[in-house]
Amino acid sequence: MHLFVDISSHGFGHLSITAPVLNALAEACPTLRLTLRSGLPASKLAQRIRPDFQHIAATSDFGYVMHDALRIDFAATATAYRQAHADWPLRVLDEARFLEHLKPDVVLTNVAYLPLAGAALAGIPALSICSLNWATLFVHYFGSEAWAAPIHAQMLAAYRSAAHFIRITPAMPMDDLPNAVAVGPIAAQGTRRDLGLGKSKAVLVALGGIDHRLPVDHWPRLPGVRWLVAGHWQCTHPDAMAYETFGLSFTDLLASVDAIVTKPGYGTFTEAACNGTPVLYLRRDDWPEQDCLIDWLSATGHALEVSAGDLEAGHLDAALSRLWACPPSPCLRADGAQAAAELILKTRTSAKTPAIGE
Repeated sequence: MHLFVDISSHGFGHLSITAPVLNALAEACPTLRLTLRSGLPASKLAQRIRPDFQHIAATSDFGYVMHDALRIDFAATATAYRQAHADWPLRVLDEARFLEHLKPDVVLTNVAYLPLAGAALAGIPALSICSLNWATLFVHYFGSEAWAAPIHAQMLAAYRSAAHFIRITPAMPMDDLPNAVAVGPIAAQGTRRDLGLGKSKAVLVALGGIDHRLPVDHWPRLPGVRWLVAGHWQCTHPDAMAYETFGLSFTDLLASVDAIVTKPGYGTFTEAACNGTPVLYLRRDDWPEQDCLIDWLSATGHALEVSAGDLEAGHLDAALSRLWACPPSPCLRADGAQAAAELILKTRTSAKTPAIGE
């Protein structure tokens, strides 16, 4: 089975969702051949994806142009979408020809829509998987613009052309996608390690794949708390450590710390819940996906919101004390990857639509 997978490089969340599915698929189909297109480095992909793959270092979507991990550049994003759809039929035709040359049995995206449109034109079965889709977010931000309706229609048509849109738990509502199929949570399971910090509690500070430096250097010292931050921050706080020094995968590190400070994002939230790690989160301004994530995590695990002011100043002692005063919550079972892999296998055997020229 040859599977072509397109993984968005808009942060690391799309990879954290896709990798467990590909790992489950490889177990069910030992002869699986993977071709991956992503703007993420091959080394980053290989940290989570176990089967061998051919990497095409390119992107077919951009999601949103970001100022940083929390703020969207709306003007640049609007320009990028208008440019991407300026000659949409030609882009779809080029994508279809690319896929015909590649000859995959199935196409899977997270969560680009151009490959879905190209696969439909080429007669190749396709699926998409995510907790969100770009069409829903596009209409949220740009739906009132005079130029937006044709672009939104093209996005929706592409998503609807897929055999299934695998809507993972938790996820945004997708009532405009009649092909949406719900599966359970998807999250990697880590192994708790002794970080060698004695009685000190370790708090991981990580706001996702789009870098966003917090002023940890100026945070007050909290007795018995060590902050684990990115090494390139070159943090000077006496209680800060570069998390890379532990030599652990992100999931093992997340399973080993006593809390994480982060923003709402599918990968971090579900992995925290499925590995029993308490979460302090900063709500993002006008990011519609976050509500379903926050509601789900609040109902299933330990999570508290912190304000931007408290995070900036490092006033986290009260919130951390509240988190650690709660009894441990059971780790959630993540069974969505297996269900998604089964859908991909079933889609492979489905009848193909006529290809270009047939």
